[in-house]
Amino acid sequence: MDVLARSRPEDKYLLVTGIKQMGDTVAVTGDGTNDAPALKKADVGFAMGITGTDVAKHAASIILLDDNFSSIVKACMWGRNIYANIRRFLQFQLTVNIVALISAFIGSCISRESPLKPIQLLWVNMIMDSLASLALATEPPKPELLEGPPYRRDEYIISRKMVKHIVIMAIYQAIVIFTLVFAGENFIPESPDYFPRQENGNIVAGRSYTFGGNPLYLPYEKEFGPSKHYTIVFTVFVMLQFFNMLNARKINDELNIFGGIGDNSMFLIIWLGIFVVQVCITQFTADIFQCARGGLSLHQWIICIGLGFSAWVVDFIIKFVPDTLCPELGKKRKHIDEDHQGVMNLRRGYSKKLSLRMPSQSFD
Repeated sequence: MDVLARSRPEDKYLLVTGIKQMGDTVAVTGDGTNDAPALKKADVGFAMGITGTDVAKHAASIILLDDNFSSIVKACMWGRNIYANIRRFLQFQLTVNIVALISAFIGSCISRESPLKPIQLLWVNMIMDSLASLALATEPPKPELLEGPPYRRDEYIISRKMVKHIVIMAIYQAIVIFTLVFAGENFIPESPDYFPRQENGNIVAGRSYTFGGNPLYLPYEKEFGPSKHYTIVFTVFVMLQFFNMLNARKINDELNIFGGIGDNSMFLIIWLGIFVVQVCITQFTADIFQCARGGLSLHQWIICIGLGFSAWVVDFIIKFVPDTLCPELGKKRKHIDEDHQGVMNLRRGYSKKLSLRMPSQSFD
């Protein structure tokens, strides 16, 4: 540890400038007028709210009202928590967006209609925007946030781990949705007392047209309303997001997705509320939300919940997939490694300048 004593304002400014040029993030605390240049130059300047001068307060980014250095630790913890909450929300929202867009586009191109109706997409939009933002952005700060290394200047808000989870989870969900849309009538059973139903006991395909353009479910729609088939597709889609919302709480490949869930009552209320509302929409809204009249049977709900639960299994497997570097991040990291020797030379140069200009004492 090096201690710099009896330094002048320009020496402090020079020290901050040199450390910033070496690629580090600099925080400076001060209370006097002579600290103003360094406070203003630093990435984050902390001024004392009680003993600090007005010049120092105007130059600083943050003012400690109680002059307590422990407040800096709390500020760092809250700052990291906000950053992590934004990442949680983005991981969840981007996954939903990708799956919804792929489903709507490919479904419209192949079967002339989107598997998810406009009114259903409105509910999905509420889940991934309003409700998800309230649930995932209200995670309280934890001391564990301070254990990780600082974020690099060139680090993207969407990390490599997030990209891994977003891409693989979106691909998996899209496969599940399209399997249900184009082959669900081959393996989803129907209730014995429900009509229309196939002779083999399975549901009737809910696609309006065949691949050749001939009417498929249209003859049944006017008499029996929306199909069970597409009601199951809609419910499975929401169940996948329901379970994946819990996955999005952990953005660093933590194995225990339930860790600390009891500390965020807002998340639990919204998370369970989504399930309750989805049950009500599926069972009781009928034509309003383009769901089957009479809702789904018990065994069909088990299928929907089981497919949604599979998102937990897939997410657990994704955690063991090696992170992949995107080209830009790899290039920047390589550039930093190549310049490491130059950075060390720059550090020695600034230390030499300061040692020639003022007395200093070094403690190892």
